[in-house]
Amino acid sequence: MGGRSVKVGSHAGAGDLLELVRSGRATTRGALQQATGLSRATVGQRLDRLFRAGWLREGAGGPVGSPLGGRPSITLEFDDEHAVVLAADLDTRHARAAVLSLGGEIQAEHSGTLVIEDGPDAVLDELGRWFAELLEKAGRPADAVCGIGLAVPGPVDSDTGRVVQPPIMPGWDGYDIRDRLARAFAGHAGGPAGVPVLVDNDANLMAYGEQRAGYPDCSAFALVKVSTGIGAGMVVDGAIYRGIDGGAGDIGHIRVPEGTDALCRCGSYGCLAAVASGGAVARRLAESGVPAASGSDVRDLLTSGHPGATALAREAGRCVGDVLATVVTLLNPGVLMIAGDLAGTPFLTGVRELLYQRALPRSTAHLDVVTSRLGDRAGLVGAGALVVEHLYAPERAEERLAALGV
Repeated sequence: MGGRSVKVGSHAGAGDLLELVRSGRATTRGALQQATGLSRATVGQRLDRLFRAGWLREGAGGPVGSPLGGRPSITLEFDDEHAVVLAADLDTRHARAAVLSLGGEIQAEHSGTLVIEDGPDAVLDELGRWFAELLEKAGRPADAVCGIGLAVPGPVDSDTGRVVQPPIMPGWDGYDIRDRLARAFAGHAGGPAGVPVLVDNDANLMAYGEQRAGYPDCSAFALVKVSTGIGAGMVVDGAIYRGIDGGAGDIGHIRVPEGTDALCRCGSYGCLAAVASGGAVARRLAESGVPAASGSDVRDLLTSGHPGATALAREAGRCVGDVLATVVTLLNPGVLMIAGDLAGTPFLTGVRELLYQRALPRSTAHLDVVTSRLGDRAGLVGAGALVVEHLYAPERAEERLAALGV
């Protein structure tokens, strides 16, 4: 966490000092002086603003820094309990929501049926209701919420928070998600109007949560989510890689030879998602008389050891592995994580078969192919982290401190 550059000398503000403390690069007053070049008095003034906002606290004394002895330096810590973040992760027929501390700890959680085809107005209003109930469960007031993060199964323009031509989100294209969710939260929870809302693609946020939690030193991390659809998220040098308008990672719509006659929900034939997603596997199972309508149904069948689902999942994994051979060659990641409803042994076996067969040995020599560590919570953790990194970034922190009058 916290690889951002900070200003030095007289230009270093309270937000820059906060970034140094949060990242662990400077956690005492002396270290902050050294890192920024500010005087002791100026560092004290900047820190006083952060203490008055409740953002910093003093920790235990650190080791003595001088061989001559003396009192240990008092360490400074980011107070991750002074506010909370709300997060939600939408899938096509199911959603999960939570209250998280600023450090990413889940304090209350709820999951349930929420059908994305019901449209943004109904879905986001229901999320507002969930948030109100979760805050009550967590014992936190609505005014403790500093921001909301939302993961959605479609491409997102991160500047506007609007989804762009999402194949599996009918009625959501261009909708003002940020404003509607903020109003739903205020209406149901009685919270302040205009709470910041950040929206991103679900695979992006899953990748961000997993990379930060389990692979913080991996400079090129890729996650592929295979549920009702297929998408990929990439974290490069600690930041989500989105492309120029949020379209990066949309591998579900790469054309594959196996899909010549398969019609995708995007309207094209031959997309990877049309032949190898959880939705595609569910459709093939249904055609054979096995009741299945979505990726989550396939997951249940795989958990019970259903032979037909197992065979189709491995076949789908081979198809995805063929595409991932190109992804791995292009990105050269250190970790490739398979997540989502199909991310079990049969699917992973199929992925590995084709990936290692088709990719050059040079591309896979230092590659770990793994499954999710955070499981169903990955999108929530990533959404919460995105909000915190945005709100406490140096320049944004300065704006918020000024608004608080400290």
